[in-house]
Amino acid sequence: MTFSFLPVSKNDLRSRGLRELDVIIVTGDAYVDHPAYGAAVIGRVLEAEGFTVGIIAQPDWHDTKDFMRLGRPRLFFGITSGNVDSMVANYTAAKRRRKLDDYSPGGKAGLRPDRAVTVYANRLREAYPGVPLVLGGIEASMRRLAHYDYWDHKVRRSVLVDSRGDILVYGMGESQMIEIARRLATGEKAGDLDNIRGTAVIRRDTVKLKNPLMLPSFEEAAADTTKFNEAFRLIYNEQNPLTARPLVQKHGERYVVCFAPPLPLPPQKLDRIYELPYQRRWHPVYDREKVPGLETVRFSLTTHRGCTGQCSFCSLYFHQGRMIQSRSPQSILREARRLTRLPEFKGTITDMGGPTANLYGAACKKWPAEGCCSARSCLVPKPCKNLELNLDKSLALYRAVRELPGVNHAFIGSGIRFDLVTGPAAGPWLEEVCRYHISGRMKVAPEHTVEHVLQLMGKPPVTVYEEFLKQFTKANKKLPQKCHLVNYFICGHPGTTLRDAFDFARYLIRRGMQPEQIQDFTPLPMTLSGCMYYTGQHPITGEQVYVPRSERERMMQRALVQYRNPANSDLIREALRELGAEHLGAKFFRKGIYEKNRGGRR
Repeated sequence: MTFSFLPVSKNDLRSRGLRELDVIIVTGDAYVDHPAYGAAVIGRVLEAEGFTVGIIAQPDWHDTKDFMRLGRPRLFFGITSGNVDSMVANYTAAKRRRKLDDYSPGGKAGLRPDRAVTVYANRLREAYPGVPLVLGGIEASMRRLAHYDYWDHKVRRSVLVDSRGDILVYGMGESQMIEIARRLATGEKAGDLDNIRGTAVIRRDTVKLKNPLMLPSFEEAAADTTKFNEAFRLIYNEQNPLTARPLVQKHGERYVVCFAPPLPLPPQKLDRIYELPYQRRWHPVYDREKVPGLETVRFSLTTHRGCTGQCSFCSLYFHQGRMIQSRSPQSILREARRLTRLPEFKGTITDMGGPTANLYGAACKKWPAEGCCSARSCLVPKPCKNLELNLDKSLALYRAVRELPGVNHAFIGSGIRFDLVTGPAAGPWLEEVCRYHISGRMKVAPEHTVEHVLQLMGKPPVTVYEEFLKQFTKANKKLPQKCHLVNYFICGHPGTTLRDAFDFARYLIRRGMQPEQIQDFTPLPMTLSGCMYYTGQHPITGEQVYVPRSERERMMQRALVQYRNPANSDLIREALRELGAEHLGAKFFRKGIYEKNRGGRR
């Protein structure tokens, strides 16, 4: 007898003839068996290694009953908040409760607790004392050491300490979880799981560590922003898997030890992960309510992992790493063929991509032996000459997918890094992608237009964006149907003054741009931008950075950028008054107003 989903109840265990499971994964998301959902990936990977795995999805955390629905696991509980940090899932950038949660049935909010990893772990300690707890997912990954927490506005301890977990897995986690399961299965104790790449543990001493790097302690980082910046800088510079040393940070009388990042997965291992027997559906218990987050990814293909970008506000540098890990074209095509055989498939693959769609196949001759450079960025201020983009590989893949029987459209829904398609050589790539693989709207992320803000964001100069616009316009003229850009921008990022927001709005007006995708900056744990927000200083350069902290100023900055929205008129007038530019108020909503008022106050 074959079973489609991993077990979620005692009845499922009985139907499989099981008395206990090796591993039970507790997740803050609804159970969706799809490779875009971390809990499903880890469950399938462990299952493929011969372990029995069950899922407890969105348990009621107010007591222990829900955590006991599958009994005691033989090896360990795996704990994740889900696909997003629970505080990001539960709160907006203005710290208001969200009304929807796309990873919950019916989009219902409130089904995962704040700080879900810690809450789940402590409930499991009550229910099953002594059972090893393995923490993972984005929340654990980005809180593995002392970190600034925006919602508490303070430095918090490693989540390992607060959760009383035995070991924390950071990064994507498949290799680490397999090694942990194997070692526990052979009789090792949870307290002896040392030297596993991509993990962190708590130890009483550090005598067994080889060449550790001591960070400022939690207590020092919490009391002194200079020490916090020092700790961040040391962590930031130790992310190359081939050279990184174990990081050690004292918390009270104990030490959080963070071992070196995991090695990039070769194509054959990545292929195997994405070709496991996912059902690509939510569990049948959600059939009446459905899980909204699945709809955008159900018929998508993950082509690669990692991002060379190092954007300051993004978690990818610390989670997936800078070195691109690409699947083989053969594996992607096999997965695409399986999609065409699904009864729900209507002929459209919604996405072929990863964190940045046009980095599929990218490589650097230094990566295999030396890893990524610590002295420079791969892309900023301009792409490194050693970075091989291999755009021909992605085009060949896209052509092969769109030619498959049963595929009417094969789209790229992921964002495209515009600074990689600016030169003449990129023109043919851009034209073909726009012609066949964009459903009318291409996503790019200039993020801002003011130079010093872009530098703090780790983004290329605005002139690079303008070069891309020329290429895009040129490609568009050759298309039978016009393709449009969806530009993603961020308001309120550290370094952005009200004057900068004013100049940002002026740029948009001059170009006739009316941005739809405006994100209010959220200082995420263990990101460079989050560090700048907390300390008011760039942790790498030491530069003092202005931080727009008040909600009122953040609202005014956003209103200026969304200048066409009549609801913003009062905030715009207030901002113009503060800038001494009241004379522009009556005309502000007219296109090109700054061109007509160059003689006015700036």
